Amino acid sequence: MTKHEFSRIAASVNRFYKKYHAEIAAMRQQVVSDGRLHRNRGTRLSEVQMITILIGFHMSSYRFKHYYLNVVGQQYRALFPGLLSYNRFVELQPRVIHPFMTFLHYCCTGKCTGISFIDSNVLKVCHNRRIHSHKVFAGRAKRGRTSVDWFFGFKLHLIINDKGEFVSFCITRGNTDDRNPKVMQCMTRTLFGKLYGDKGYISKSLSEILLNKGIELITKLKKKMKQQLMPEVDKLLLRKRAIVESVNDQLKNISQVEHTRHRSANGFLLNLIAGMTAYCFKEKKPSLNIKRALLNVH
Repeated sequence: MTKHEFSRIAASVNRFYKKYHAEIAAMRQQVVSDGRLHRNRGTRLSEVQMITILIGFHMSSYRFKHYYLNVVGQQYRALFPGLLSYNRFVELQPRVIHPFMTFLHYCCTGKCTGISFIDSNVLKVCHNRRIHSHKVFAGRAKRGRTSVDWFFGFKLHLIINDKGEFVSFCITRGNTDDRNPKVMQCMTRTLFGKLYGDKGYISKSLSEILLNKGIELITKLKKKMKQQLMPEVDKLLLRKRAIVESVNDQLKNISQVEHTRHRSANGFLLNLIAGMTAYCFKEKKPSLNIKRALLNVH
């Protein structure tokens, strides 16, 4: 991270916060009508600065404590004059969950281009040997299964466009089927055109539901299934479906959205939101160089 990158992130978050605070202030005036003063104490470190620090962490390769104390606390202390102690910062983190999620949803996601790719990403919260003794997500996380192994945690369902931008996402428990109709209907509200997925999304009923919404679900066929004719364009784009797997790989290995050291559900959610937002600020994302005139996609 450089000072220029910190400034770019802070400027983007600050623009969002001006509109966000105006909306929240209007809502509070309508809700709080008893005439009494209600405590809403601020901190030396603003929420904009807190979000900027969290995004910066997920664009680095450090553990958070080292990043906060040594990188932010020493190298960039001038950018954050009201910097708090490490313990106090961790205590105040949950304050920014709601605005952070709003910022990710409305300011960081891209638009559907007519060519979309879908996949799910496993988010383990503990090692399989510790499932029975795990307490932080007891009753929340569930066991699920991938093509490799069992796991205990959640799933991040992700839809991206051909530019590598998030179009839609959803977090579910680990035992949720990728073809769950409720999840798919929620994620495809703004979609149109063609949606490419792996063999885990093969479902006749799901294809019919999406087709009624103007979305064509295209997947590879299993070996025992009857072969069908497919346009060359769809065959080509199915081969490029690995782009969404590249995005998932970057979320895990660069943005650090998955680890097994969470102490609370708020910490898990904040870590995931910050990691996804950090990916959105990357200047170079996995993308396809597509000539739309040849694909006849509008």
